[in-house]
Amino acid sequence: MPSNKSVSDAPIVQFTNCRILRDHQLQREDLWVREGKILNPEKLFFDEKGSADIQLDCKDSIITPGFIDVQINGGFGVDFSLATDDFKSGIDLVSQKILSHGVTSFCPTLVTSPPSVYHQVLPQISVRNGGAHGAGVLGAHLEGPFISKEKKGAHPEHCLRTFEAGAFQDLLATYGTLDCVRIVTLAPEMRRSSEVIQELTKQGICVSLGHSVANLSQAEEAVQHGATFITHLFNAMLPFHHRDPGIVGLLTSDKIPAGRRVFYGMISDGIHTNPAALRIAHRAHPRGLVLVTDAIAGMGLAPGRHTLGQQVVEIDGLNTYIAGCSVETALEAASLHPAQLLGIEHKKGTLNYDSDADFLMLNDNLYVQATYIAGEEVWRQDASGM
Repeated sequence: MPSNKSVSDAPIVQFTNCRILRDHQLQREDLWVREGKILNPEKLFFDEKGSADIQLDCKDSIITPGFIDVQINGGFGVDFSLATDDFKSGIDLVSQKILSHGVTSFCPTLVTSPPSVYHQVLPQISVRNGGAHGAGVLGAHLEGPFISKEKKGAHPEHCLRTFEAGAFQDLLATYGTLDCVRIVTLAPEMRRSSEVIQELTKQGICVSLGHSVANLSQAEEAVQHGATFITHLFNAMLPFHHRDPGIVGLLTSDKIPAGRRVFYGMISDGIHTNPAALRIAHRAHPRGLVLVTDAIAGMGLAPGRHTLGQQVVEIDGLNTYIAGCSVETALEAASLHPAQLLGIEHKKGTLNYDSDADFLMLNDNLYVQATYIAGEEVWRQDASGM
């Protein structure tokens, strides 16, 4: 037996009898993993003269990159927009529980809140790798408070803010810190928003447009200044109109800077967005679709009254739809595209060689059977289906 130890002492695991999502297609190939990374078997065979230490029969499962949720407000009784002394234990609980949903990385999302909440909560959020303890934290998504009063949705009006004389300094004073922030959702029609977008982008923070009454030219200007995302397309924005399609028009705009791609989040539950609207968006701009849950504290709990930041909301039933998309398209919209949005596609969101071995085993109905982070199994559905 050839030695596997020419490069590393770590065991090599070969996942067999599976269909893996690679290069936008499900391909019948084996998946090779070592030291938490996807391994190139050709280099292993020919350069290292190595072979697998462990072979795992996947029983014809689909293997897909782990899901990345860039908009999740909480779940399982935890609300990320409530300042508590044990906030970190709430993050820990959600990150553990979402493993069964196939989420391997996420952005804890805060809705519009008073400055005191940001000042207390944000220092308690830290970027961290995933593992047996739960999904990885990529940084916070701050949805508000610099949004439109007319399109505030479930956000509390008394907490909304505008950019005053200080513009970016006003934002910094409101949030207190940007150290752990990955995404900021704002309304681009606000006065002085362009300089705020430019400064956030300069600091490596993704700017998303949402909860807004912006027209198309205002949205295009925001993209030209660095915005790259649309928060829950169609929801909390002006409806599409043929004379001025508003933010929705970014999907087919000819004024997007060369080399720039605009992504858009969609809540595919059949309630926030009609499946026909999802199909229209996808056909107009398939490479921009990012599936998000927009989950709240009530996720995983019985119907009833639950919190969303400063508000109380009523939960009645649960629906999830992926309308009219191919399996590959749906899976990439939950993995590759959010990774590309955040600029981490070189290590997450794909099963390419040398990327992080964060992946899922799914059955043909796309139900999660097992979740792996860094090549280690962190969740598996038991025989009872739990």
